[in-house]
Amino acid sequence: MSSRILFNLIQVLVVVASSPLVAGVTSRLKEIVQSKRGPSVFQPYRDLWKLFHKDQVIAEESSWIFRVTPYVVFVAPIFVTLLIPVLTSYPLFFAFMADMVGGGFVLALGGFFAALAAVDTANPYGPMGASRTRMVGFLAEPVFIIVFFTVAFVADSTIPYIVQKRWMLPPGNFLEPSHVLLIVAFLMLILAEAGRIPVDNPSGHFELAMIDESKALEYSGQGAALMKWGGQMKLFVLLCIFLNVLVSPWGLADQQALAQVLLAIPLVLFKIFLLVLVLVVIESSLAKLRLFRISEFLGSAFVTSIAAMLMRLFAL
Repeated sequence: MSSRILFNLIQVLVVVASSPLVAGVTSRLKEIVQSKRGPSVFQPYRDLWKLFHKDQVIAEESSWIFRVTPYVVFVAPIFVTLLIPVLTSYPLFFAFMADMVGGGFVLALGGFFAALAAVDTANPYGPMGASRTRMVGFLAEPVFIIVFFTVAFVADSTIPYIVQKRWMLPPGNFLEPSHVLLIVAFLMLILAEAGRIPVDNPSGHFELAMIDESKALEYSGQGAALMKWGGQMKLFVLLCIFLNVLVSPWGLADQQALAQVLLAIPLVLFKIFLLVLVLVVIESSLAKLRLFRISEFLGSAFVTSIAAMLMRLFAL
């Protein structure tokens, strides 16, 4: 039991420490594709360091929601990290504390508080962006539910570790049309939930066009650092779920040995790097959608997930 708690702590440390690096690598690769020099891959660490050492300015009209939200946004991905396979293919100490649906609700809780905080300061741009994020969330949640329902139907469970074992057995399941469609739907969902192109532009700072970035518009100092760090960890967690549960459990430790868990760290980061390359290609090939076209994008993801579910049902 003590070793599994230790491995859980190692997973949390990997997510907390590596998520800014993934964000930095993504930004750097996008700049290279656009024939620009771009910042260093370690620039997110420097940004967080500067923000933590700056003073925090809080509007007098704001309530406790504005003050608490950065901690909720920061802690939510850490809680989900305890539930999903990040480095190990076997359940750890907190693995059965909640299932995939519960983990999705926890991530959504962070977004809900962030939307409330954006409205709390009465800045005209905050509520505008918050309403857009709620629209995206409203359209993305059905896709979450259908994806989890299909996965649970196949694996007879919603626990990520159990799904990971049963979903990939037999190996031919990976090439089934339902599996491919489910992967496509979840990848589209990641783009929407993480505020990536074509749904949102994470590098854009024009207030009238902001969606995901508008939630942290009024934060400064420590609050801005926690909001930024929490968003980076959310993307890292979604990538881990996509890779380790739905796509490929390759590289995960299958024995309760510290050496194997430590060896899994570079292997998992390598898998994430390959997926980041795919995301960079997608973001560099598409333009940001207009607001009324986002519903079409997420509607396509919903139809794709429904098609995957029906194919799985009729396959029986």
